[in-house]
Amino acid sequence: MATRTMQAARCPTDELSLTNCAVVSEKDLQSGQHVTVRTTPTHKFVFTVKGHHSVLPGTIAFSLPQRKWAGLSIGQEIEVSNYNFDKSRQCIGAMTIEIDFLQKKSTDSSPYDSDKMAAEFIQHFNNQSFSVGQQLVFSFCDKLFGLLIKDIEAMDSSILKGEPASGKKQKIEVGLLVGNSQVIFEKSESSSLTLVGKAKTKEARQTIINPDWNFEKMGIGGLDKEFSDIFRRAFASRVFPPDIVEQMGCKHVKGILLFGPPGCGKTLMARQIGKMLNAREPKIVNGPEILNKYVGESEANIRKLFADAEEEQKRLGANSGLHIIIFDELDAICKQRGTGASSTGVHDTVVNQLLSKIDGVEQLNNILVIGMTNRPDLIDEALMRPGRFEVKMEIGLPDEKGRVQILNIHTAKMREFKLLASDVDVKELAAETKNYSGAELEGLVRAAQSTAMNRHIKATSTVEVDMERAEKLQVTRTDFMASLNNDIKPAFGTNQEDYSSYIMNGIIKWGDPVTRVLEDGELLVQQTKNSDRTPLVSVLLEGPPHSGKTALAAKISEDSQFPFIKICSPDKMIGHSEISKCQAIKKIFDDAYKSQLSCVVVDDIERLLDYVPIGPRFSNLVLQALLVLLKKTPPHGRKLLIIGTTSRKDVLQEMEMLDAFSTTIHVQNISSGDHLVEALELLGSFTDAERTTIAQHVKGKRVWIGIKKLLMLIEMSLQMDQEYRVSKFLSLLKDEGALDENNHIRI
Repeated sequence: MATRTMQAARCPTDELSLTNCAVVSEKDLQSGQHVTVRTTPTHKFVFTVKGHHSVLPGTIAFSLPQRKWAGLSIGQEIEVSNYNFDKSRQCIGAMTIEIDFLQKKSTDSSPYDSDKMAAEFIQHFNNQSFSVGQQLVFSFCDKLFGLLIKDIEAMDSSILKGEPASGKKQKIEVGLLVGNSQVIFEKSESSSLTLVGKAKTKEARQTIINPDWNFEKMGIGGLDKEFSDIFRRAFASRVFPPDIVEQMGCKHVKGILLFGPPGCGKTLMARQIGKMLNAREPKIVNGPEILNKYVGESEANIRKLFADAEEEQKRLGANSGLHIIIFDELDAICKQRGTGASSTGVHDTVVNQLLSKIDGVEQLNNILVIGMTNRPDLIDEALMRPGRFEVKMEIGLPDEKGRVQILNIHTAKMREFKLLASDVDVKELAAETKNYSGAELEGLVRAAQSTAMNRHIKATSTVEVDMERAEKLQVTRTDFMASLNNDIKPAFGTNQEDYSSYIMNGIIKWGDPVTRVLEDGELLVQQTKNSDRTPLVSVLLEGPPHSGKTALAAKISEDSQFPFIKICSPDKMIGHSEISKCQAIKKIFDDAYKSQLSCVVVDDIERLLDYVPIGPRFSNLVLQALLVLLKKTPPHGRKLLIIGTTSRKDVLQEMEMLDAFSTTIHVQNISSGDHLVEALELLGSFTDAERTTIAQHVKGKRVWIGIKKLLMLIEMSLQMDQEYRVSKFLSLLKDEGALDENNHIRI
């Protein structure tokens, strides 16, 4: 029909109002036709018409919701023309409808099945036109509902042609409802309506993961495995279609606990999880901020954190967005209950409040709480059970591949602006930085940058930058190496000074006994590295005092090139109580477990145990701690070599400690004249003539002296005048009982 002018009228019956059609006389138009109604030159609306005998020719009747939507008044003259749908582009693929009770007084709390509602809607309104923003009334289960069309997506034209879906989504303003359209109901924000079934949420809600998400851009390196584990446990259920999750009776994970050494990226990871998700900005809380000196305020602070999530869950139910709450330094507020000495018990009630909010009687399903701590052992165990912080993830020191990623992230900008010299090899740096945490690697880059900048500062009476040279600034390999050696040392690494003092004079290989100890030590190092069956290898170097046991232990550990080497020595624990000594020893072992490959030297065990022969007395507390730690297998994937040293094998035998070591290696004193001469030759302290004289005196004689004591005697002799040095040395040997003129056998 050509455009004609008609008059707007009131819909004759309530029953016709529920059809969502404009009602006309059968003489004017046929039922099922679509028309465009133009109210002003710029406003037009598409309706599907229905013929009825009670409507006068020349008029077109609208229901109240239709008149509201189109802004029509009764008796208004409007232009009506035919509207033809393009079936290839205007069939409705998915339509989102906001639903609420039509009258507030007729509300009820019984659940309405949105799947049945959608099926009835399609049956009732099949082949009708719908527009975005359109209002209509819908009757379901003898209840009237007010509907508002929020969003329409066109059906994929490939499906209409019988081809596989192309996946393209096209938004349209006007569409035609067909039998296989998808109808999604969402309750309006203020509604108390309860919807169940899968048509209550749009499938697009699955896009919880931000499409622009990228590890490298976010500045996270070396945590790929940890991220994928967290994703599998905490987000897989949130990405899945809600109807399948509902059918499985699956509850989302509500808590993640990130723990590990400082500087390994726990806080960074938690912050980036918030960016990764299409959720609102996460609430970041520093543990100690929660605590308040007034009674009840600390608990109120916890409640405030969850208030938004509670309110949204009540309003939107399963459609509620995800609320992320991040607790930094969780151990500050969630200590074990009953351990606090204060009379108020504030910590305990804060823990109770947090427990009830995460997984109490009125539990929330729209929250994700991320906790971070360096001390998981301090946290109340009730928080650790499934349903609360059930995903526990150790963010450990990065491996070599992770260190490459981290260094690439921190040098990316320099590379972009050509400020990184071509001789800087990130892979070489990653290999050199064993046991460095992410923060320490960032510090290393900063230190190298400052070293490079320092070259371009003129050291005159005033500090000024040499601008000509500054423009050619480049950070070179030398800058990185200087920073590596001088500025940044890993907290969980090897303290060079620790063991270099024990071998400052080098290892004097005076004979087979020394070579054999080093060879056996090398075998044990290889076993620790290569064997999967023995992740824990422990060896005891025992022998007489001054025989060089500690130096040999330090040498074996240095040659192992393990990323973590620590010496547990009595000189670091002078004046410690038994308990603090146990804690110090335990900390060394705990730190060792954090590295892939570790070596711990437990030096002078009888001194650690406070052993004295008078009494006899020793510290049973330290003994028991050592016995446990010597036998404790490191965590999965970690390997540990323990080297113990003692001068009192007999005492350790009585204490039943020898059984705690995998093997024992005997370190000998120098016991023959030939070996003594060999040692003097290697030390090179005496002249050839002097050594010949000494050799004549000791040849064939029985000698008994430790290499450490020998060094001391040599140095004393060298203080004499040239002609007295040899005689002084020989007399010192006799005085010490190290040289037996009668060749008696020493026991």
